[in-house]
Amino acid sequence: MLRLLGILVTVAAAIATAVVTWPQFFRLEQTFPFAQIVSLRPVVVLVLGALFVLGLLLALARPLRAFAGAIAVIALLGALANGGVLLVRGVGTGSLPPATESSIRVMTWNTAGAATDADLIARTAVAMKADVVALPETTIETGEAVAIAMREMGAPMWAHHENYGDRPGYPDWAANSTTLLISPALGDYAVVASTSDGATNTSAVPSVVAMPVDGSGPTIVAVHAVAPRQDRMDDWRSDLTWIANQCASDDVIMAGDFNATVDNMARLGVDGGYLGRCTDAAARTGSGAVGTWSTSLPPLIGTPIDHIMATANWTPTGSVVLGSLDGSGSDHRPLVVQYEAEG
Repeated sequence: MLRLLGILVTVAAAIATAVVTWPQFFRLEQTFPFAQIVSLRPVVVLVLGALFVLGLLLALARPLRAFAGAIAVIALLGALANGGVLLVRGVGTGSLPPATESSIRVMTWNTAGAATDADLIARTAVAMKADVVALPETTIETGEAVAIAMREMGAPMWAHHENYGDRPGYPDWAANSTTLLISPALGDYAVVASTSDGATNTSAVPSVVAMPVDGSGPTIVAVHAVAPRQDRMDDWRSDLTWIANQCASDDVIMAGDFNATVDNMARLGVDGGYLGRCTDAAARTGSGAVGTWSTSLPPLIGTPIDHIMATANWTPTGSVVLGSLDGSGSDHRPLVVQYEAEG
């Protein structure tokens, strides 16, 4: 009887390890709680590593040797698989290549509203030579202050925004606003009219869709999806689908707080994309496993839920997650990507 129980537990452990390692295979990457677990791959590695050590220790007891050894092997294989995924996506390059005449730089930073000083945002964007800055949880007043400060530093910006207003239960909540800054060097942009009904924008917190006035240049989307809390999973899935739909054309750049990792985006890409036709720049340039949230955790333990993505006519040549600003007030780290225009 005990032997049968051991076999059943071992089989269950193997299945559970496979599910948390690659829930996409089981079509569970957007299902609670697997969507949350897979976004914490570094923690999964640590837990499986601890189970491996525990299995080795238990194997010292003769009656448990076979069972404990099997659990140790399963845990080791799971830890190696998850660690391998992290290494493939990249643990950080630490710098960007020199800017060229055809390159642009895109920065995203969920500023947590008033928690982050406008002057610091501006100085960071100027230091990184950003041409596009996506600022979820940032009011237009703060965005304009950032743009003015950047102009005074020699890097003018136009400020665009989307605001859901003071909704019941969320008065003066900065997450009701998303701001997008675009350099005049990229041309004139206008925000596409949107609403908060879940059909023409993200469901609970706003995204900004800006299109070039003369039709020349990429559509630029500042993204903010709702967090995948258990009671908001339907809204979260709807948001990811909406975001993927924004990248259906041939020339799009998206940046912001997606509240999802690339694992959660499986089956939402087309033509080789991660979301719609867009691919993730950090994953393609060696920073895809660096956590942008939360700043309370080391970068290699945190979760990469902030992304910068673009269609195939933009080639990412470098990315960096700025860990030096963890004390700025926001619980997110800025992400900066450099793109080269194809053709």
